[in-house]
Amino acid sequence: MVAAALRQEEPLAQNASRIQMAHVGHGFDVPGGERLEVLEDVSLDIAPGEFVALLGPSGCGKSTLLRLVAGLDSANSGTLTQDGAPITRPDPSRIVVFQDPTLFPWRTVWDNVALGLEAQGILKQGKSRVDEALKKVGLDGFARAYPHQLSGGMAQRAALARALVNNPKLLILDEPLGKLDSLTRLEMQGELLSLWQRNGFSVLLVTHDIEEALFLAQRVIIFSPRPARIVSEISVDRPYPRHRGDAVLADLRHTVLNHLGLGKSW
Repeated sequence: MVAAALRQEEPLAQNASRIQMAHVGHGFDVPGGERLEVLEDVSLDIAPGEFVALLGPSGCGKSTLLRLVAGLDSANSGTLTQDGAPITRPDPSRIVVFQDPTLFPWRTVWDNVALGLEAQGILKQGKSRVDEALKKVGLDGFARAYPHQLSGGMAQRAALARALVNNPKLLILDEPLGKLDSLTRLEMQGELLSLWQRNGFSVLLVTHDIEEALFLAQRVIIFSPRPARIVSEISVDRPYPRHRGDAVLADLRHTVLNHLGLGKSW
């Protein structure tokens, strides 16, 4: 029902950031003095308001790239910028939503959502933003509930509200629906699209679900095994709302599987 209600037009690129990555490389030192290279020469330009999904083999470095974009780690080589400024540390304009909601069990849903404003010292004047964020994700009736009283989907909605309260210009999603049951996952995909279209921020999503990437994103970036390199960029030139039985999406799925070396399984 949510997906059916989505507007046909693309979201406006207002309150959105351009993210540019140029020749990014990254790796880690591991015990024994060896070097584990994770990313190799990754260049990617995300336009303001664009929804981009990253696909690739498990462990290839997609989540590492998200951490670099979020400012949680610094790249060993290359550059990452937000609206032309180097990304050197975390910033409220770039918010990460992880696979686990990571809600504090001793705080109410309202208090969990308010954490970002509280950390910035602006909660007193921003209380209405908390209420608004909860309303956007359909949890306004659960403001005083505790995390253990929420279903998995509701807990992930609370995590999304905690991100939205900061008015992000970039929403970074690291497998945010990966632990939900299949029906709740489909519903939450519609919720994500609706939030993106209403708010107009840029989105960078990591997922292992090809159908999810094609249903949500305007562009799908496919990575090689580690060290991750971009092997293909696929434009999903289909209007919203999209239909899961769309023959064009089915053909694109086959294309993605071919790039991942799994074309014969389709």
